[in-house]
Amino acid sequence: MNELIETSLFEVSKLFLTPVLILIALLFVYALWSVGRFAVEAAMRAKGSPLKRYALAHPELGSDDLELWILKELEPLRIASRTAPMLGLVATMIPMGPALLSLSNGEMAGVGENLAVAFSAVIIALLAASITFWILSIRRRWLLQDLRSVERERAA
Repeated sequence: MNELIETSLFEVSKLFLTPVLILIALLFVYALWSVGRFAVEAAMRAKGSPLKRYALAHPELGSDDLELWILKELEPLRIASRTAPMLGLVATMIPMGPALLSLSNGEMAGVGENLAVAFSAVIIALLAASITFWILSIRRRWLLQDLRSVERERAA
């Protein structure tokens, strides 16, 4: 009975490798896209911030509404920076089972193939997480500074 459960869990976990690898690749593409968007936003900040333009277009919105707008703007970066490392861990652990089986059978080629997938996936996932976290941190500071500026302008 134990062997059936273990084999079933092993087989089910292998089904998740491809979707997890696809998600990691998509997160990495999103991180690279975010770098470009960040660069454009940094260049455009001299002409005014996106939050100030939004606040001017919607003068009826209070600070709470603008804070919600900030959260909405930053949510994809936050999700990417938090989920990418977890997906990287999953993508590392799934091939470890077959790698260990190959090792016990003396099949070093199988060990190398599985470890290459495992470590490549975690490296890409960590890069995606690092990039998105860095951008998230700076954009959050910018947007909160802008919110404070809008609040001061409205109070004056």
